[in-house]
Amino acid sequence: MKKSTTLTLLILVLSILSGCATYTPEQKAAETKRLNTFFERIFNENIKRYPTWQTYLGLKTNYGLLNNETEAYDLEALEISKKHLKELTSFNYDSLTHQGKLSYTLYKKSLEDALESWKWRYHGYPLNQMFGYHSGTTSFMINMHRVSTKEDALAYISRLKEIKRVFAERMVHNLKQRELGIIPPAFVYSKVIEDSQNIIKGYPFTKKEGRSPLYADFVKKVDELKIKASEKSKLKAEAANALLGYVGPAYKDLINYMVDTQKLQKNSHGAWSLPNGEEYYRYRLKKQTTTDMSPAEIHEFGLKEVARIHKEMREIMASVGFKGSLQDFFQYMKTEKKFTYPDTPAGKEAYLTKAREIIETMEKSLPKMFKTLPKARVTVKAVEPYREKSAGIAFYQGPSLFGDRPGIYYVNLYKMEDNPIYKMEGLAYHEALPGHHMQIAIKTELEELPKFRRTGGYTAYSEGWGLYSEKLPKEYGFYQDPYSDFGRLTMELWRAARLVTDTGLHYKKWSREEGIKYLKENTPNANLEIMKGIERYIVMPGQATTYKIGMQKIQDLRDLAKEKLGSKFDIRDFHDVILRSGPLPLDILEEQVVKWVAK
Repeated sequence: MKKSTTLTLLILVLSILSGCATYTPEQKAAETKRLNTFFERIFNENIKRYPTWQTYLGLKTNYGLLNNETEAYDLEALEISKKHLKELTSFNYDSLTHQGKLSYTLYKKSLEDALESWKWRYHGYPLNQMFGYHSGTTSFMINMHRVSTKEDALAYISRLKEIKRVFAERMVHNLKQRELGIIPPAFVYSKVIEDSQNIIKGYPFTKKEGRSPLYADFVKKVDELKIKASEKSKLKAEAANALLGYVGPAYKDLINYMVDTQKLQKNSHGAWSLPNGEEYYRYRLKKQTTTDMSPAEIHEFGLKEVARIHKEMREIMASVGFKGSLQDFFQYMKTEKKFTYPDTPAGKEAYLTKAREIIETMEKSLPKMFKTLPKARVTVKAVEPYREKSAGIAFYQGPSLFGDRPGIYYVNLYKMEDNPIYKMEGLAYHEALPGHHMQIAIKTELEELPKFRRTGGYTAYSEGWGLYSEKLPKEYGFYQDPYSDFGRLTMELWRAARLVTDTGLHYKKWSREEGIKYLKENTPNANLEIMKGIERYIVMPGQATTYKIGMQKIQDLRDLAKEKLGSKFDIRDFHDVILRSGPLPLDILEEQVVKWVAK
């Protein structure tokens, strides 16, 4: 990676020296203003088409509606993208400011990506154990639909009724996939069915198990309203009727589809088993990593990183006086009771409290590392019970573009043994500060940039930053406990092993069991986490490769900047270059750093 960075630097310096047509600052400002006006118009046109997205952004427009999920609507969006791509060419790229050129390039790339992705619209699994619409719809209502007025409550009820339409529109897509032979892997069905059953369990669907998740959420929100008790009772009755008349039937149809499709399940997993699978996987790798690395190159990079991290782990093992092999140490770290909180309500609350303390401590040290700090708050929440059995170990939900909804760091406390204390620091740094929350909140708050740059993203950039953020605190005195530092290495090792297993599953045609075996032999992670990991990589081809590839690019660029700038290098300035242009593909990120160094 370093050779390509040095070559880019040389090319950029030569292009600067060679010169090109010049424009006055006033001309550049005027053309960039015209371009930004175009971006603002099309952003507003786009969000008007998607009520759900409006809510994610913090708006309360079309609050009683959900998105149109028909293929005809998607095809219309594709034609709009073609039209915007044509409009974009009317602007004079050379007469734009630096950020104007960057916006032009990024928007052009996003439109071209949308056109390219149309070919693969039936690949992938909209119903899976990680983020399927069966659980995502309920999560959206609980976490995104705020109720501050009676009108908001009525909009909630309206959206409950919309669920039946939305699920029916999505079912058309599911049936087309099934016709093409693209159906979820065998392990997906029971998890989707169970999560769906959990959503229609409890009142008003059943008399036992208390209140159903959506009804419980609605009641909680309505009870906080300052309206008459009789009005609250009426709203609750209307919500119960909507759940029975619309939500229940929608989920029952979905469950029946999964039960029926399960009979057709295939034992083969991985992108290679899909129609044009090899081409699809290469497309996924390019899209996810924003590089041209081949599956073979990524696999080899992963093997080398696993070996390097194993070596560093052995050094920690020696420092704490452990006798035995690295595998013995892995087993010790997995089974030693002192490394986990009790699997009780009190133990789970203790974990959440400690996670908040870690984030608060980090927040005080951020000015040493950064000039730009996020304004949005970050909260820590446990994953909701209805989806905790199938959800990942931890994940993050960003703050709203409009309004004051904070960022949320979710941690899955379904099994406390899967959340060892020694990994708490690294996990909090990755998901909250200085990781995802910092990067995403700053992106959202860059008011001088077009909104599409403040709401979009690139996985290799964001996950690369998250993994970089796990390691960065070590340079500032964090990870004082060697076991905690081992936890950091455990998390980096997990991402390195992902390079091996993702390419193993999708390129080398490994079975699910071969993937599980590799992770068991090479990482200290809990068995349930390993199983969930492999199943995640299977339903999300290429995504797991982004962490290490993105981190390595950021680290390589930092090394280049330090080498070229010497005593002039300031880590806080470097981080501003990385963060203050919003998310970027890795090749464009490299260009920005190289330009900064050249100046």
